[in-house]
Amino acid sequence: MFKGAEIFETHYNDYCLKISQCDFEEAAKILKVELKGNGVSIPFINHNYQVSGKGIQDESGSRPDYGLCVILAKYLLLCPNRIHEDLRWASFKDFKKDASFVNGNFFSSDTEMAVLKHFSGNIQGLIRAGKKLGGSHLDIGVSYDVSMKIDVLPRISLLVLFNDRDNQFDAQCMVLFQRHSEFYLDPESLAMIGAGLARHLIRAEKEAQ
Repeated sequence: MFKGAEIFETHYNDYCLKISQCDFEEAAKILKVELKGNGVSIPFINHNYQVSGKGIQDESGSRPDYGLCVILAKYLLLCPNRIHEDLRWASFKDFKKDASFVNGNFFSSDTEMAVLKHFSGNIQGLIRAGKKLGGSHLDIGVSYDVSMKIDVLPRISLLVLFNDRDNQFDAQCMVLFQRHSEFYLDPESLAMIGAGLARHLIRAEKEAQ
């Protein structure tokens, strides 16, 4: 096992130890997730994951990739002591908590630019991919070629706004969060779920071809 894998395994085991000490009943009420077995079942986009002190598993019983394990672990461990609900839409850089320059660059490159690069000139592909992930059109009072809300985690939804290129303007993409998202996850994890959504959209569009 290479050194990086050993470090990931150490962090993973540390997350599991901390998860084993969670109040699952209280977290289930606040996060709006389901108690299951000795932990909770957490939906991420269109799949469910079992999270407990014994580990993190997908529906087939396999461990998901390390990045998703981090997101799911932190989502449970950072559960606030009360429900926060502010459904206004905000950009990643608008959060009050420190969204560092590095996280901001990562969010831009691996979320908005990734969607932009893959779906420029393919509006229908983006719409089909979004619907496959459970997304739905959301009218925000401003005209976009695509305005789609996608539930990523319970209490955390993202809004994909996309205008395709035309004779005058290049294609544009913005991905927004509900403002209360910063109470449920740290900036690094929020950047990671944006990148995860972009990858899921691209994969869903490719699978539909």
